[in-house]
Parts: sequence; C-alpha cells; structure tokens
Amino acid sequence: MELSHLIAFNLALGVAICSPGPALIYIIQSSLSGGRAVGFLTGCGSATAAAGWTLAALMGLDQLFQLFPWAYAGFKTAGALYLMVIAWRTWRNAHVPIEVRARPHARAYLGGLLVNLANPKAVLFAGAVLVVVFPPGLSLADKALVTANHLGVEIVAYGLFATLLNTRAVSARYLRLKPVFDRVAAAVLGALGVRLILDRS
Repeated sequence: MELSHLIAFNLALGVAICSPGPALIYIIQSSLSGGRAVGFLTGCGSATAAAGWTLAALMGLDQLFQLFPWAYAGFKTAGALYLMVIAWRTWRNAHVPIEVRARPHARAYLGGLLVNLANPKAVLFAGAVLVVVFPPGLSLADKALVTANHLGVEIVAYGLFATLLNTRAVSARYLRLKPVFDRVAAAVLGALGVRLILDRS
C-alpha cells in the first residue's frame, strides 16, 4: 500500500462525509440543538461506526452480506426502523424550546454510533471503494492503518462541522427557526429510513 492509495481513499471519504445522509443530518441537528461539544461527541460516535464498517469490509463482511442476503435484510430493516424512530422524536419535539444547552455525555456518542450503524449499506459502499482504491492482499497492519485513517478523517471533519455550526450567527438563526429546521430534519431522516427499508439492493 502506498500514500497515493490513502489520498485517493480520503478524497472518496470526503465526498461521502459531505453527502446529506442520515449521519450528517443527525450530527448537524445535534450540533445546533446541543452545542459544539454534543455535536462533536455525536460525530465521534458516527466516525467510530463508519470506521467499523470499513474494518468490517476489509475483513469481508460485505461478501458475507452478499452470501447471506437475509442477514443484510435484517440489519437494513432494523436500521430503517431506528431512523424512523429518531425522525418521529425530532418531529414531535420540534416546538420544544431550548432553554439550557444539553451537556455532553455518553448518549451523544451513542446516538451518533447507532445512527451510522443503522445503515448497513455503508459496508457495501466501503467494500466497493476499498476494492477500487487499494491493491489486493493488504496486510493486517495496512488494514489497521486504513481503519485508523478513516476514524481520524471523520473525527476531524465532524469536529469542524460542530465548530462552524456553533458560531453565534448560525446558533441565533437556528434558535429562531428551530421548529422549521427540526421538521425538515425529521422529514429527511424519515424518508431515508423508508428508502432504506424499500431499497431492494
């Protein structure tokens, strides 16, 4: 494995991180409603799950899912239902005002972890990217490096998101538009959950 392989992987990773999927939407919503520390911890949880999917792909879980479609379908259904539960809670609490910023705790990390674990398609995406970018026969050390690199890139990216979203101007606008933003976030998360459960791939 060469440095150019990691660079290519990180470019693909950057595009994936910025795509409006459930993890990014959930992290944005957590950052705006809970503050920078909560957003960062949520991002760390999401990054851990994403790196875990990459490690799973490196170890062959994507091939296992293709071999046993029922296992993939089970993971996908559970993940879709979890996203829809989050969507419902977000929608229901859209008009609840934020009086005190939530303190960072294990629940923020766990929330980010579960949202990204809820999308088993991530392991298939990771498998496809890894096959294209990296040469075959990676050593165990190379696989560990790729996984650690993925974790580091995602933590840095979500840390930047959490910081940018908690500037005074952005926070003030969010507080004014909280019901609208939360309803939009809930609708998108719900739609992603429905799409995941109906997707036949």
